[in-house]
Amino acid sequence: MALASRGYICIGPNVRGSSGYGMAFQKANIKDLGGGDLQDEVYATKFLLATGYVDPRKIGITGGSYGGYMTLMAIGKVPDLWAAAVDRYGVINWKTMATNAEPFLQQYVKALLGDPEKDQEIYENTSPLKYIRNEKAPLLVLQKENDMRVPKEESDQVVSILKQEGRTVDVHYYPQEGHGFAKRENQIDALKRTVDWFEKYLPAAPSPGSQ
Repeated sequence: MALASRGYICIGPNVRGSSGYGMAFQKANIKDLGGGDLQDEVYATKFLLATGYVDPRKIGITGGSYGGYMTLMAIGKVPDLWAAAVDRYGVINWKTMATNAEPFLQQYVKALLGDPEKDQEIYENTSPLKYIRNEKAPLLVLQKENDMRVPKEESDQVVSILKQEGRTVDVHYYPQEGHGFAKRENQIDALKRTVDWFEKYLPAAPSPGSQ
């Protein structure tokens, strides 16, 4: 892993909603996206902190797609925990996702969250849009221009809001890419940008004896 090879301590928790742990666990985030699953992320971080090897002032978070959504929820709902973040094509607003995403994903969103009109409160409470202005971590957004699952408009909303708030945010769009990176050069570029972002905002401590 690009980050681990540079000395970062990394953890990738299987949060509730993941498969492989029984149906009850897989259904545990229905109508609770960004709730219990986010707490799984927080407690994974607390586990790392308890080891004594992690500097609590230098914790970053990143993810793609649902992981990008979790990244946005994390920096909005638990802003003091993170010192830097990289969102790869994450969801900011489930209401716009239920309208703009490809038809299959629209139905999937409704299966998770209910009817967009009848269950408006659920859509609002589970969307990073409600919390993103609480964000403190410098944020890098990586988005594919032809993504039909998580349309470009989702990232546009994130960047627009944080720029209006005067926050540290940057974005890079990848033309002719859909959901996920198909081109090797873009895979490499996204990794490099992620590593560079964390190295900028989560700098390593100086080695003993350095000036």
